[in-house]
Amino acid sequence: MARTIRCRVISRGRAKGEALVSNASISFFGGVDPSTGTVIDKKHPLFNRSIAGKILVFTTGKGSTVGSYILYQLAKNGKAPIGIICKEAEPIVAVGAIMGSIPMVDQPDTFDFKDGQIVAIDGYNGLILVED
Repeated sequence: MARTIRCRVISRGRAKGEALVSNASISFFGGVDPSTGTVIDKKHPLFNRSIAGKILVFTTGKGSTVGSYILYQLAKNGKAPIGIICKEAEPIVAVGAIMGSIPMVDQPDTFDFKDGQIVAIDGYNGLILVED
């Protein structure tokens, strides 16, 4: 059974895949290796896990504006998440997602995602579909 969650579109596109969820903010600059897509921030709950090919779900971005370029570099290297869901987007991650053509949404009606769920982002109509 799938449920539908309304959200705001940040970067257009569609993606479907396995969710990788964190309730902590992420700094892409210094926090994610752009050549592998692995979280390298030892203090982050996703440390040593790969965001490549996942629907990355997290609260918000943080850190340097260089983070936008790291997200873009991840996309160029084929190591970016295939979609991003944020509780609240901020300009660093939003710009990186747009530059990297990564579907991104924020402000979902609910924020109760779990690791491993199959999630689809409809970044044209502002919808998230979650397979429970």
